[in-house]
Amino acid sequence: MKNTFFFLLLLLAQWSVLSAQNEAAAEPTGLPGDNFSLEGALELFRQAQNPEEFEKLLNSEDQHVNNIDLNEDGETDYIRVIETHDKDVRVFVLQVPVSDSENQDIAVIGLEKTGKDEAVLQIIGDEEIFGEEMIVEPSDGSEEAEIEGEDKGPAPSYGNRAAIVVNVWGWPCVRFVYAPGYRPWISPWRWRHYPTWWRPWRPLGWAVWHPFRVTHYRPTVRVVHSHRVVRAHRVYKPTRVSSTTVRTRTTVARNNYKVTRTKTKVTGPRGNSVTKKTTTVKGRNGNVRAKRTTVKGRRG
Repeated sequence: MKNTFFFLLLLLAQWSVLSAQNEAAAEPTGLPGDNFSLEGALELFRQAQNPEEFEKLLNSEDQHVNNIDLNEDGETDYIRVIETHDKDVRVFVLQVPVSDSENQDIAVIGLEKTGKDEAVLQIIGDEEIFGEEMIVEPSDGSEEAEIEGEDKGPAPSYGNRAAIVVNVWGWPCVRFVYAPGYRPWISPWRWRHYPTWWRPWRPLGWAVWHPFRVTHYRPTVRVVHSHRVVRAHRVYKPTRVSSTTVRTRTTVARNNYKVTRTKTKVTGPRGNSVTKKTTTVKGRNGNVRAKRTTVKGRRG
């Protein structure tokens, strides 16, 4: 009886996670982050030989990473990459020129060298764009995302083991930026001054665009809930750029994007108890986008 009780609770937790992921994937939040793939950007950084090539890949239509239109002119925006550094810390800001006087950070890649042949990185989506900070990092595919701590963000993964940190030293772009004599990449492009090869395209609708994010890039990354590249975050924070125009346009969507968490203790036969933690994510117009339930048991 006891084993059956806990088995049913674990099945409920797993079903809730899968249901939440499918439900969240089916509906947009109404925020600009719906149209940018953090997972895809991280994968393009892995493929690129250097930051300049990374910027070009970001702005290539066939990569299906950028579908964003912040100035609402009916065409995708150009995303430039601006690099800063401090000793062994590298920060790559992904930024959109919204007008001749305003820019908006979309995300930032923080990279830290942790040993002679070791480095770690994360990409963090800006809260103005995603409703809250969204943190994504490489995954080797052998484990799920972090289970400890607060759950947040659209359709995060859950698992039973601690996340394994991926060493990214072997990535070509990482080796390139740590080479002797390297000078940080600062995109030369600005509002209405873009490379001749770039041609903006009309953004895809949600039903067409979203499957690219879900099926193409997510297997190589995981959503996490804590800053692993703490020094990079400190370097970036004072330089963060936000657009008043974008903030004003997204006020309603951001206010409707809310996360509430509740915990319930359930006692079963023979004094065994479990704690069910339910996370409810609300999206556009305040409607519920997803509910996720995790179960933690202990012997009473």
